[in-house]
Amino acid sequence: MNTITTTNFQFPGQKSVYRGKVREVYNINDELLVMIATDRLSAFDVVMPKGIPYKGQILNQIATKFMHLTSDIVPNWLIATPDPNVAVGHLCEPFKVEMVIRGYLSGHAAREYAEGKRTLCGVTMPEGLKENDKFPTPIITPTTKADNGSHDEDISRESILEKGIVSEADYLVLEKYTRALYQRGTEIAASRGLILVDTKYEFGKTKDGVIVLIDEIHTPDSSRYFYADGYQERQDNNEEQKQLSKEFVRRWLIENGFQGKDGQQIPDMTDQYIESVSERYIELYENILGEKFTKADITNINQRIEQNVINFLKS
Repeated sequence: MNTITTTNFQFPGQKSVYRGKVREVYNINDELLVMIATDRLSAFDVVMPKGIPYKGQILNQIATKFMHLTSDIVPNWLIATPDPNVAVGHLCEPFKVEMVIRGYLSGHAAREYAEGKRTLCGVTMPEGLKENDKFPTPIITPTTKADNGSHDEDISRESILEKGIVSEADYLVLEKYTRALYQRGTEIAASRGLILVDTKYEFGKTKDGVIVLIDEIHTPDSSRYFYADGYQERQDNNEEQKQLSKEFVRRWLIENGFQGKDGQQIPDMTDQYIESVSERYIELYENILGEKFTKADITNINQRIEQNVINFLKS
């Protein structure tokens, strides 16, 4: 199936291109950013060799929807979405931290906890929890924003301020916005029969010095969801939670001997497995947004994106 895993566009007014793990960002005249969500799949900070059909469209449309649903509480960078895989927004200077917020002991936090650690990013985790238990209050556990090919690293609030990565005044705004977005995300998830377990947000500053939400929000790549129905019963019975996130990909990789560590080989992803991942992403979309997913025409996906973006920039 056709996927978009890399782009090489030349848009009018193009100044530069930044290639992230999943998104490619084109700077237009130092005014706009054209962000293309590719079909690349990243896990353990490693990009997998094959793309996942419709993944970029799914991520872009979920993020766009949530940008609109949260714009009344936190300003964001978004101006328009001229193509199913594309978002266009204001040029921002990104903060070099990702704001991770966790309502539950899951994923990375659970793995650290299982090793006996009770402090994560300078935040104390209570004793007596088991995997997927709810924290008394959500905790913010930031990471550094790594360059492509590097791993994001846990960092404490104290270290961020000490190293001058973010000023104290700005960091207070980032924390406030992170908690507000997570609260809104939790409410929306609950209305869909889901629990927003944990998520990450990225912020930047506009040319006018305004702090805004950038990149993605509440997508299955940046967030973990559980099904609310039966959550407590599964916890009481020490059963695994039913998840909506890309954790299923991470689990499959771990089972096949890969955790992104040096010397490990990425296991072969068959066409059948790729298709199953695509179907899971569509399931995620429909559950998270509560609406049917409409597949865009991917006959010539690069040409479609290029034409839509050029038409937008000309207008």
